[in-house]
Amino acid sequence: MPVIVPLSREHDRAHFDCGVPELNTFLKTAARQHGTKGISRTFVLVEPVASPEILGFLSLTLCEVRAGNLPTAYAKKYPGHGLPAVRLARLAVSLNHRGKRYGERLLAEAVHRTVEISNHAGLIGLFVDAKDDSARDFYVKYGFTSLPDSPMTLFLPLATLRNADRP
Repeated sequence: MPVIVPLSREHDRAHFDCGVPELNTFLKTAARQHGTKGISRTFVLVEPVASPEILGFLSLTLCEVRAGNLPTAYAKKYPGHGLPAVRLARLAVSLNHRGKRYGERLLAEAVHRTVEISNHAGLIGLFVDAKDDSARDFYVKYGFTSLPDSPMTLFLPLATLRNADRP
């Protein structure tokens, strides 16, 4: 069964193809540098044996949002200043490994890591910018809510994340 580990030099980034050029380019040219510079952290789904092939990946970073940008039900709960959150900056599965539920596995990892971060620092939830309607539908299927003024930006509140992270 594949495992999720931090991206390292040993992973074969050059041959990864998820069908989305901007995601492929990020993994191949910027993911490791962003990790080194503290901009984001990228985690890869790989076979547990010493195979460098990347089956999929996710990148997490921190962000700040304003309560006024949240869906009304959540906006009322928070003060108007900047609020801390985690952003699922990128999530992709190799074209060669579609249909194996690896996207769900990577999303579950992002939820778990966000809950872990919340145990050490304050945050209100997990945000993601869907690249297209299909990606938006994927996140909505798992409980994400679109922001009122930005339908491709989706939000999952911390309480929902905590419930989803329970075994």
